[in-house]
Amino acid sequence: MILLIEQEHEDEKKEAPVADAEDFNTQVIREFRENGGKVGGPFEGAPVLLLHHKGAKTGTERVNPLMYQQVGDSIAIFASKGGAPTNPDWYHNLAAHPDTTIEVGAGTVKVSAREAGPEERAPIWEKQKETYPQFAAYEETSGDRQIPVILLDPEA
Repeated sequence: MILLIEQEHEDEKKEAPVADAEDFNTQVIREFRENGGKVGGPFEGAPVLLLHHKGAKTGTERVNPLMYQQVGDSIAIFASKGGAPTNPDWYHNLAAHPDTTIEVGAGTVKVSAREAGPEERAPIWEKQKETYPQFAAYEETSGDRQIPVILLDPEA
């Protein structure tokens, strides 16, 4: 991501790098682990987990902080990608490798990921938009893409 910084003269604008998503995620992950699953900033007060996943093509282990919603014994996560017109990489990674782990609070849970079907998705998505209005905004900016709802079912 690039941010334009205004200089004294309009014609002297210079581009300065701003922390990219990976740097942001690294900070959130560190804070999550240091505080038993609690984080501040844009996630303050929201339920957050750390999703572990393997690259679909590379097999590289990755971790992403995500907001979630408890749905019975399962956990719903949302492939919003901040309202982008494409799905996040972790969505494709879970499709390729659905058996994974999540960190919730101070614990780790083995889960199996599956995409919610239309009837299952609708009430979960509506509740997420009502509880966290930024998800309604993501829906507006995602174009024709329907934001997938992924259910993480705990392994027995």
